[in-house]
Amino acid sequence: KVSESVREKAWKTYESLSAADGALACNTKKKETWGVCIFIVAVDLDEVTFTFTELLKSINISVCTFFQFLKEVDVNMDTVSTKVDSTVSRLKKKYDVLFALYHKFERTCGLIYLEQPSSEISAELSSVLVLKNYWITFLLAKGKVLQVEDDLVISFQLLLCVLDYFIKLSPPAVLKEPYKSSVSAVAVNGSARTPRRGQNRSSRTAKQLDTDTKIIEILCKEHDCNLDEVKNVYFTSFIPFLNSAGIVASNGLPEVEVILKQYDELYVKNKDIDARLFLNHDETLQPNVIACSQLERTPLKSNPDEEINITLPQTPVRAAMNNIQQLIMILNSATDKPSDILIKYFNNCTVNPKDSILKRVESFDHIFKKKFAEAVGQGWAEIGSQRYKLGVRLYYRVMESMLKSEEERLSVQNFSKLLNDNIFHTSLLACAVEVVMATYGRNASQSDSTSSETDLSFPWILNVFDLKAFDFYKVIESFIRAEPSLTREMIKHLEHCEHRIMESLAWQSGSPLFDLIKQSKEREGQTDQPEPTSTPSTPSQHNHTAADLYLSPVKSPKKKASGPPLSATSPPDVQPAVTPQTQKPQKSTSLSLFYKKVYLLAYRRLHTLFLHLLSEHPDLEPLIWTLFQHTLQNEYELMRDRHLDQIMMCSMYGICKVKNVDLRFKMIVSAYKELCNTNQETFKRVLIREEQYDSIIVFYNLVFMQKLKTNILQYASSRPPTLSPIPHIPRSPYQFSNSPRRVPAGNNIYISPLKSPYKFSDGFQSPTKMTPRSRILVSIGESFGTSEKFQKINQMMCNSECQLKRSAEVGAAAPKPLKRLRFDIEGTDEADGSKHLPQESKFQQKLAEMTSTRTRMQKQKLNDGNDTSASEEK
Repeated sequence: KVSESVREKAWKTYESLSAADGALACNTKKKETWGVCIFIVAVDLDEVTFTFTELLKSINISVCTFFQFLKEVDVNMDTVSTKVDSTVSRLKKKYDVLFALYHKFERTCGLIYLEQPSSEISAELSSVLVLKNYWITFLLAKGKVLQVEDDLVISFQLLLCVLDYFIKLSPPAVLKEPYKSSVSAVAVNGSARTPRRGQNRSSRTAKQLDTDTKIIEILCKEHDCNLDEVKNVYFTSFIPFLNSAGIVASNGLPEVEVILKQYDELYVKNKDIDARLFLNHDETLQPNVIACSQLERTPLKSNPDEEINITLPQTPVRAAMNNIQQLIMILNSATDKPSDILIKYFNNCTVNPKDSILKRVESFDHIFKKKFAEAVGQGWAEIGSQRYKLGVRLYYRVMESMLKSEEERLSVQNFSKLLNDNIFHTSLLACAVEVVMATYGRNASQSDSTSSETDLSFPWILNVFDLKAFDFYKVIESFIRAEPSLTREMIKHLEHCEHRIMESLAWQSGSPLFDLIKQSKEREGQTDQPEPTSTPSTPSQHNHTAADLYLSPVKSPKKKASGPPLSATSPPDVQPAVTPQTQKPQKSTSLSLFYKKVYLLAYRRLHTLFLHLLSEHPDLEPLIWTLFQHTLQNEYELMRDRHLDQIMMCSMYGICKVKNVDLRFKMIVSAYKELCNTNQETFKRVLIREEQYDSIIVFYNLVFMQKLKTNILQYASSRPPTLSPIPHIPRSPYQFSNSPRRVPAGNNIYISPLKSPYKFSDGFQSPTKMTPRSRILVSIGESFGTSEKFQKINQMMCNSECQLKRSAEVGAAAPKPLKRLRFDIEGTDEADGSKHLPQESKFQQKLAEMTSTRTRMQKQKLNDGNDTSASEEK
């Protein structure tokens, strides 16, 4: 099936791989290597004349093994193009979704159908044939009505529609409860399985669902799906598919031969994965545990201070449904219109923004609905509208929270300037809708949710709202702080969006960032500092809010002008007048804060990569950072349409070159690939000049080195440049501890954050990731047996609280700080060195240790509170 041109180029690729350094894998797996070479060349030349499954069958390996082997053969980072990377990414995401859906489908059918129905049931309704008919109908529907292949939630909703349709056409004798009773009830009231010959099938099916929604209600309840959304999918997509495909026989059931033929045509056209093979548990579609774990292996921590998140495993579908349910429960108390409190804020404005806000929300409703349908499929416009409406609820809810905080912070109620700012509202609305889209758009990969993107992933939302990334960035931190009910996963997602903006999106041509930098330089009358307040040593902790950033510049330089300071949200009629002769142009708060965050992100990335590559040369890190920071601050044009990590890698290579340290770009990019959230395109496709792209090596030689040659050579001289201070790295404002911590006074006792089956926030409940077994896990060295031991614990706790109060009254000494988890020697504690008497039972020891720990923790909390109060008084 392969053309001569593909065969010739593939053979040249095979020979170069076999001769390359470290090509052991290629020489031991010649057949697999030959197959990979054919795939690479066929994709690059747009001459793919075979399906992906045919290729896997030919070389006899699984999907996961193929993806892993493809990484191994790319030893010089120049074998696999970004075009092939993109194709592989699409195949991987499609496989993840199909794999997750099939296993969910198989388990669900096991709960619906009897394994061995009574003998009078026709052989045509055996469990194997039922599975085959359902699954292929679903695959055909998914391929016909869905333009996006990687949307797990919409695909699952479509699968439920297929199940609902087939269950209603099944004899009650083959069904388990509660489906059997529901189908029997339909048969009594007028069976849908014996329609009048002349009745139109479309109206018959619609009427059937209208009069009986019991089955779909049960399915939605079992799988935590939104009933209205699934019914919408049924009417707008599934029923039109059935009517247009011509696959339904007179008895209402799809004809197997017809759907097999149609799916085969679809599969050959797409040239990808034959998902029918899931029915046979084909080895090419089975996950290779070792290969997949290596493929998805990414560091758990992007920096040493970040906590490791330990979560209980869930199936991708269940996790997605839980996230959606939690979001819906958060928004149950919200409304589609501004609340009375918001209306009050609007009325307090010099110019009432209510009409413009409502008009903007309505306008974006039409735009979003249209863009969503273009991306997903024309039949899905209403689903897009439903998601947008959830975003609008979140938008009003967060706006209200923000204004309350601003009122407390500034003691003003007139927010006319802020609430009439179009970019602020567009950014806030876009952020709210992005949270909804990300919640629904969870990918099916078992790896970290931020490591894989879907067609509707950020920055898709920026194009929909015609919003600049730099403007969107301004609202993210305030949004997170204003909405305490956001899940940890969603906070991480928004932080990931912020990083994407800082590393590349804000530096694209046309970004307002470059205008701000230019204005800053003109204001300062210098050419070597975009923002003098943005030095790396400046702590990134700040009290700025979205109001400050959108109304920036708001920070006045030191001046002798009299009058009170300007408020970020003061109405125009109360702002003090300052004479033009004494007032200088104001500095940009948004630019200053942006640079602080960029420096922080840049140093974290550099430090992580440095530990991978140059831990034996610690003296080089401050030199590399100085060059890196100098480039960002003074040669910022190098960042235009490029990526932060490209400058980082070039800075590292340049310093090692002048310091005669052997570090090649091949080693740098190999280590870089192992970092969190990295993309091979970053080092394979770098802008050289207008419309011309090449590798990171070519960029270094033709652009980076030419621009910074004089500066780089100074590091080899006797008078090197002054070193830039290392940025102060605080804990991320968005993260919170999830790691178990060791009890200082206990032997191998660990305390984890409280995991309740429900998370309470603002008066509503939302399910957390708990299994029935993991909701209550108690172990203190031995089984309890009776309630007496719990009573003893309660008594000991009460006693410790009394002791704490007495010690606080007499001014007890500050307690020791709690240490991190570490295993210690039996009977000895690392924190205080205390030993326990051998005659004490283990249970008594644990009680004593728990009491001691509780006392110590409460003392420390009390002491921290006193310290905070004292510092505030100062």
